[in-house]
Amino acid sequence: MTRKQRITSTALIALAAVVLLFWPEHDGVNYYQNKGQVFGTYYAVQYAAKADLHDSIHAAFDAFDASLSMFNPQSTLSRLNNGTDSIVDTYFVQMYRTAEDVHSLSGGAFDITVAPLVNLWGFGLKNKSHVTPEMVDSLLPHIGMEQLSLVMTGNGYVLRRQDASVRIDAGAIAKGQSCDMIADLLRRNGCNDYLVDIGGEVVAHGVNSHGQPWRIGITRPIDDASGTVNEVEKVLQTTGIALATSGNYRNFYYDGEQKRSHTIDPRTGYPVQHSLLSATVRSSSCMRADALATACMVLGADDALTMIEQDTLSACLLILSIANHPDSTRILTSSRWTD
Repeated sequence: MTRKQRITSTALIALAAVVLLFWPEHDGVNYYQNKGQVFGTYYAVQYAAKADLHDSIHAAFDAFDASLSMFNPQSTLSRLNNGTDSIVDTYFVQMYRTAEDVHSLSGGAFDITVAPLVNLWGFGLKNKSHVTPEMVDSLLPHIGMEQLSLVMTGNGYVLRRQDASVRIDAGAIAKGQSCDMIADLLRRNGCNDYLVDIGGEVVAHGVNSHGQPWRIGITRPIDDASGTVNEVEKVLQTTGIALATSGNYRNFYYDGEQKRSHTIDPRTGYPVQHSLLSATVRSSSCMRADALATACMVLGADDALTMIEQDTLSACLLILSIANHPDSTRILTSSRWTD
């Protein structure tokens, strides 16, 4: 699940899975840091609290995995895709409503029914193989959120499909949603100062342990399938923010001379090819920012800016390659973007 560009926080320095950060205690409150692996990526959570919330955070991760994981065969999402169930849980409903909104806003560029195409191109549950136009054309009739609907019944919400072959991939929205979930858990436990970073998607509120706004670095988009190069393009000093970034430089492969990126355009069935290297989106929730960042990568720079300008809840920073200058980039921002 390495489908998103990593955003690195310069404040994340501890190495242990659960660490008490030893800054002066104030009214019984200490800064804690919990970090480790989850959902096939890393997580790092810093927060000011009267007690370590590590166990509660892990319980929340387990509940989320049981809902939206494609890799957990017993999850709600897996049962839906296997046709063994149609009743959905609260996490799925939240994800679906936001996905539906961004699908409409992006003109179909964001679509959670893209799963068969992701698998076809070797970025999902199946290994990559040689893809022909006939293979793509055979899947396109089974792609499209308009084939889905949520219906309230006496047993709760039920997912209805016009086409039984439709499969759902929440990978481009769920990581941001999990950040919102942990941030909500922290708030319910009285935390006002926290930073949640899950695989590069970030929710930050209040101040860090030094009483300063959180510092968040946006990684320079350099082709690096190993995920080990983390040069920082820009550092944001901010608070009260939900931020997500998508890029094509971490997850890709070459098919002969052709570079195949993991961002698949659900409207055409093919990996995108344009100058947009990464899109960072700030929005009202990390879940929404996550979906919008993916939509930006599908649309390309011009259409992405048009979409974001239409959404008063959001702003974006786009990093583009410069034609005939492979080592050079330029930055575009929407009108509401502030560093």
